[in-house]
Amino acid sequence: MFESLGNRFSNAFASLRSRGKLSSSDVSTVCQEIRQALLDADVALSVVEDFVSKIEVQAKAALENLQAGTNQAQAIFEIVNQELVELLGSQARRLRLAKVAPTVIMLAGLQGAGKTTLAGKLAKYFADQGDTPLLVASDLQRPNAVTQLQVVGEAAGIPVFAPQPGNGVGNPVEVAREGIAFAKAKLHSIVIVDTAGRLGVDA
Repeated sequence: MFESLGNRFSNAFASLRSRGKLSSSDVSTVCQEIRQALLDADVALSVVEDFVSKIEVQAKAALENLQAGTNQAQAIFEIVNQELVELLGSQARRLRLAKVAPTVIMLAGLQGAGKTTLAGKLAKYFADQGDTPLLVASDLQRPNAVTQLQVVGEAAGIPVFAPQPGNGVGNPVEVAREGIAFAKAKLHSIVIVDTAGRLGVDA
């Protein structure tokens, strides 16, 4: 998701740089491109509207203060970058784990967003911190999703709970519940549930 979003942002700013001296209309255009890129990445509408509103106001105000010869596109890029840092969090914060193990993390989002890969990376991160994560294969729709998670888990050295073959077979809710019960019995401190992605047209 972040790679695709980064490419969309890069294209928007490349177009901005090619226009030379910028107008208020140019700022509005690039803000709309950023807005669409964020919405396509499944970012919440309220978050997108607030973010785009902030950068548009700041960018238009900056245009009035920039002297001739100043790289206007770069100045706008820096405004967007700063707001992104604020939005995502300028300081790292440790995840608050459940008081009674296991902590359950369910990954949900658009199909192809990288949930399965993220599941493996999260599990490896927690294992490196001294936790005992368990991956649960609840994506039973996408072809070979269960197998992919098993491969990811093996590469990361993380056990995978996968009682159902997937490929359209099995109940993902039951798998998630059984996975949590299994984690409790085996004293896993964290459960990461990989789920089926939804399509962009899904309500």
